[in-house]
Amino acid sequence: MKYDFLIVGSGLAGSTLAERIANKLDKKILLIEKREHIGGNCYDYLNEYNIYIHKYGPHIFHTMNKKVWDYASKFTEWINFELKVLAVIKDKKVPVPFNFNSIDMIFPPKYAKKLQELLILHYRNVKKIPILKLRETNNPELKKLADFIYDNIFYGYTTKQWGLSPLELDSSVTSRVPIVLSRDDRYFHDPYQGIPKFGYTQMIENMLKHKNIEITTNTDFKDIIENVKFNKMIYTGKVDEFFDYLHGELPYRSLRFEFKDLKTETFQERAIINYPNDFNYTRITEFKHFTEAKTEFTTIAYEYPESYIKGYNEPYYPIPRQTNHEQFSKYQIEINKLNNTVYFIGRLADYKYYNMDQTIGAALLLFEKKISKE
Repeated sequence: MKYDFLIVGSGLAGSTLAERIANKLDKKILLIEKREHIGGNCYDYLNEYNIYIHKYGPHIFHTMNKKVWDYASKFTEWINFELKVLAVIKDKKVPVPFNFNSIDMIFPPKYAKKLQELLILHYRNVKKIPILKLRETNNPELKKLADFIYDNIFYGYTTKQWGLSPLELDSSVTSRVPIVLSRDDRYFHDPYQGIPKFGYTQMIENMLKHKNIEITTNTDFKDIIENVKFNKMIYTGKVDEFFDYLHGELPYRSLRFEFKDLKTETFQERAIINYPNDFNYTRITEFKHFTEAKTEFTTIAYEYPESYIKGYNEPYYPIPRQTNHEQFSKYQIEINKLNNTVYFIGRLADYKYYNMDQTIGAALLLFEKKISKE
């Protein structure tokens, strides 16, 4: 059998494009997945305690893009969930991103009020300030505040997460850790936020329910590429692997999770608590908070960042630094030589940090601007 499209990878990028191509173009698709399950890193499952477990770390869908929200909403109902994260600092659990509530919890009342007034005075009409930007201030009191946040929240977490100091990383990383000039404790401030009511896996299964979509798991594309006939390929895996590491291995960061089932109704106050300084893990996730599951047990996960080692663990994040972007640009030249016979899309294929909504948005844009017009 000949397929119109071979799609490599069943995460959000591959699944979005499979759904669009099948429903809008009525083309036949073979979707192959290296893992034993669909869904990529969004994969979740219901455990024995009726709790949805995010196998590859916590995923909270959030977006400012109504088009992306409306698209995803075709395939799931939502549980209204707005993430509020605490970080352990000097034996206190304070909201992050750091905000006026955090200042009240850390500093004496009069000094906290003074800092808040200074922030409002110096940054009128600004909702968020990246921490490194705040460190550039000439005001000595605000400089002390910036240094406190940098030392106690930003530096330790970033170093553990990436295995590099903040100054070795792109500004795209540092800008993700602002101080918020309000008492809004939400981690994300996007207008659309939620958790799929019956899990991300079912949401993606709904996307892929079409007679034109054939799915095979436990399949590496290089094992079958010579035996499958197709017109075009959509590739969502590691770009360096596709080209047999022609320009060397691109660096990625990985994660390891230690899951524990506990006989207690709840383990911690929030779904996620960060540990920027002490311990080797960066955070603990308690999954039942996402869906407010009613059970006498709970399941938590300790999250340990680690180096990516091919064949040993999973590549989670492209490492955002200039030398890596320069190396990727060599692969971009190879991509261009293929003249759109292969489309590259997704975090690993684009070597770019995408949130879930950005992944869907990029896939929809690729479909609209290129694939649908061929």
